[in-house]
Amino acid sequence: MIPRIHQQGSNTLGLLHYLYGKGTHEEHTDPHLVASFDGMAPDPGRDPSVAKKDLQHLLDQPLSLLGPGQRPDKHVWHCSVRAAPDDPILSDGQWAEIARRMVAATGIDPGDGAGCRWAAVRHAEDHIHIIATLVREDGRRPDHHRSGKRAQAEARLIEAEYGLHRVTPGDGTAAKRPTSAERHKAERRGRERTAREELRETVRRAVAGAATEAEFFDRLKAAGLLVRTSVLPSGDLRGYTVAMPGDRNKDGEPVFYAGSTLAPDLSLPRIRDRFDATGVATVPDSTHRQDHPPQRPTPSAARRTATHAAWAALLVIDHGDDGAAAAQIAATGEVLDALAKTSALHARQQLCEAAWAFERASRSHTRAEFRHSQQLRRAARDLVHSGPALGRGEDGATTAMVIDTLFFLALAAAHWHAQRQHAQQAAAARQAATHLQAAYAAASEESMARLRAQGLRLAQPVRDWSAALLRATAPQIAERVLGEPGWPALAATIAHAYQAGHDPRALLHEAVVQRELHTAESVSDVLVWRLRRMANLPANVTVIPQHSTRATDSLPYAAPLGPVSIAVDQHRRHRR
Repeated sequence: MIPRIHQQGSNTLGLLHYLYGKGTHEEHTDPHLVASFDGMAPDPGRDPSVAKKDLQHLLDQPLSLLGPGQRPDKHVWHCSVRAAPDDPILSDGQWAEIARRMVAATGIDPGDGAGCRWAAVRHAEDHIHIIATLVREDGRRPDHHRSGKRAQAEARLIEAEYGLHRVTPGDGTAAKRPTSAERHKAERRGRERTAREELRETVRRAVAGAATEAEFFDRLKAAGLLVRTSVLPSGDLRGYTVAMPGDRNKDGEPVFYAGSTLAPDLSLPRIRDRFDATGVATVPDSTHRQDHPPQRPTPSAARRTATHAAWAALLVIDHGDDGAAAAQIAATGEVLDALAKTSALHARQQLCEAAWAFERASRSHTRAEFRHSQQLRRAARDLVHSGPALGRGEDGATTAMVIDTLFFLALAAAHWHAQRQHAQQAAAARQAATHLQAAYAAASEESMARLRAQGLRLAQPVRDWSAALLRATAPQIAERVLGEPGWPALAATIAHAYQAGHDPRALLHEAVVQRELHTAESVSDVLVWRLRRMANLPANVTVIPQHSTRATDSLPYAAPLGPVSIAVDQHRRHRR
C-alpha cells in the first residue's frame, strides 16, 4: 500500500472537480465519498442534489475562524492511498477505515475532537484520495510535520493487519515516482514508461564509465536528448536539464527535467564525484575526442576485464569498509548499464531489466567513496567503447562469463544492504539477480552446448580422471555436480586447464572455496566460468585432441596428481 502526500494547494474546489471528474484519460469510474471528518459530509458523486461547491464550503468553513492575514496561502492537504496490483479489491468500508487511520496518523485529525475537516473520495477500485483543510476546528494549525513518513509507517501496519502486499520501507534515497499526469501521458503515447523514467535510464547509461563532463554530455546528445546547462557567474557549470524530443507540454515546448529530479545520484555534483575519483581532469569539449581518442578493446576483451573487476568488487563488498562497498555497488550499476547497452539482442532485454532493478540498489545513505571503484568504472567504460557484441563465439561466451559473476555480485550487494537494514535496496538487488539468471540462460546456451559436446567427446579415462579429481578436491559437491547436465563442460574445462600448464586440482579447490555455490542453479556452470577466468582460458571452446584409452597413467592429463591418480586407478579396477 502506497500513501503519497501531494503538494499543498490553495484551491479546494479545483481539487474536488478533479476527484469527482472523469480524469485526464477517462480513468475515473463512479467517484463517491467513502468517509469524512464527521461521517455526514454530502457526496456530490452519489447525491444529484449535492454540488461540489457544497462539499467545498463545508471543508473550508474553519477558514472563517481566522482573522485578516491569518489564512494560509496553501490550505489544501491532499493524500492518495493506493493498493498494490496484486492486492484484493477492498470494500468502501475498508477504505473508509484506512482513510480514518491515515488522517489520524498524519496529524490531520488525531482524534481529539478538534481536528481538520477532511473527506475521502474513491474513484477507482485500487485507491482513494483524501482532501483536508489545514485549519483545525479550534482555529489552530494541525501538527502534520513529516506526514509522509508517518503515513508510510501506518501503511505498513495496515498491510500486516489486512493481509496485503508488504511494501519494503524506504529511506528517502529512491528516485521520484512519475506523477499520474506523466503516466497517463505515456499511456496516450503508447509508451510503457514515462518520459521521466526513460530519461533516467538514458542518463544513467551516459554516466556509465564516463571520465569527464564533456564525455557525459556528448553521450547525452548522441542518445538524442535535448540538453541544457546552467552556468555560474564564474563560468563553471552549475547543473543540467534534459528532455525527450517528443515530450512536449500544452504549449508545444519540450519538458525538461533536472538530473537531481530524475534520481538523487544524477545531479551534476554527484556525477562529478565519480569523475573526480578517476583522477581524470575535466577537459573542454573541443579537446575531448580529438586529443584523447578512447582505446577500443574488443567486446570479448572488455567482458573479460569486467569479469575480473566484478570479482575484485565482490571481495571489497565482503571485506571492505562501508564507503568502499557502497562505491563498488554503485559502479556495478554502471557495468550493468553498459553491458545492457552493448549485448546481443537475445540477452539484452533481461540485462536491461537487471540494470533497471539494480538502479535502486545503487543508492543508500552510505556515502560512496568512488576512488575505490576505479576498476569497475574503467570496465564499464571499456564495455561502452568496445561497441555491440555478437551473441556467439568468444563474445557470447565472455558475455555469459561476466553475467555469471555479476549474478554473485548482485547477491553480495543484496546481503550487504540487508545487513544494514536497507530493505528496498536489498530487494532490488535480489530482483536484479533474478533477471541476471535469465540473461545468463540466454547468453550461455550456445557456448555451454559446445563445451558440453566437447566434454562428451573426451576419452573415457580422461572423463574418469576429471571425475576423480572432483571427488578428491570437492567431495561435498561432487555427486551433485556429476549429476548435472553441465558436468561434461566442466570436465572439458579441467582438461583445458591442464593443457594450459595449470594445476587443475589447485584451481578447482580455489574455485570451490572462493565463494558460496548453493545459490547457483548449476554449480558446474559456475565452476566452468570460474576456472576459465582464473586460468585465463578462452571463454569459447578450445579443441582437445583425442587420446587413446590405454592405462590412465599414460595420458598426459594423468600426470602425477597423487591421490587423484590413485583414485582413478581404483575406480577403473572397480569397473572391471
